[in-house]
Amino acid sequence: MTEQLSLERLTGIVAFAKAGSLGSFSAAARALSVSPSAVSKTIQRLEQQLGLRLFTRTTRSLALTPEGRDLHDKALRLLQAVEDVVQSAAAAQSEPSGTLKIAASLPIGTRLLAPALPEFRRRHPKVAIDLRLSDHFINLVEEGIDVAIRIGPLADSRLVARTLAPVRLQAYASPAYLQARGTPLRPEDLSQHDCVNFRYQTSGQVMRWSFRVGGRTVELTPEAGIVVDVSDAVVEVLTAGGGIGMAASWIAAPHVRRGSLVPLLTEHAVESSVITAVWPESRRGHPNVKAFVAFLEEVFGRP
Repeated sequence: MTEQLSLERLTGIVAFAKAGSLGSFSAAARALSVSPSAVSKTIQRLEQQLGLRLFTRTTRSLALTPEGRDLHDKALRLLQAVEDVVQSAAAAQSEPSGTLKIAASLPIGTRLLAPALPEFRRRHPKVAIDLRLSDHFINLVEEGIDVAIRIGPLADSRLVARTLAPVRLQAYASPAYLQARGTPLRPEDLSQHDCVNFRYQTSGQVMRWSFRVGGRTVELTPEAGIVVDVSDAVVEVLTAGGGIGMAASWIAAPHVRRGSLVPLLTEHAVESSVITAVWPESRRGHPNVKAFVAFLEEVFGRP
């Protein structure tokens, strides 16, 4: 005879699915908007009901047991089905409302999104924004993110994507540095200058500088006296006279307007990638997502 599924057991399965995906009770609690102790107690009750140990716990780590791994995929499918029901119900609403969870990198979030969010809320006052900024990869489905703004090609084919704008990389320096050291006229002139480079946090590799020369793209990695792993910090070093560095045009733009940075080698600048909005298939018809993606096209369509 099939055992009846109780509400308590269903709650335990949802908590188990989140904790297994995120690797901790605390992360699962944040995703579910409950306390870590509530998640822990719910999963303990589920383990007692099932007669199985789902996690191996230590003071520093949380890992699925072999039995837990076998059940986790099934629990994730149940969680996705529950979220689909919620999203379908929300899509039936004609007006955006509720919480919209957005993920983006720090530079995009602070320089482009944050200043635009008040206008979005003026248009849609029933929507509350939960903006999460990080330069680390985030799994949208597991974290419950509605829309993410990313740079580069789409790695997950399960996501719906909308291209927002190209990323134009260009060399910059401060007027004071150029007055003291001169202005490079060709990419190869950079070898005679102090350079500031960027290191990717994900790979630990320094950026290769790309330039358009004679109809083709050439790459070089200049010797750099200063290397930092946050793109905003590159710009701050440059405005302080630290040398010549590469930056995305939308990061450097405020400094160019103020006259604290000068674009260099403009005819050699390249469009290296694209900025893309992505969202899970289950959010495709959600009014919050539709309204926000349309708003993003306005924001990124401005000069």
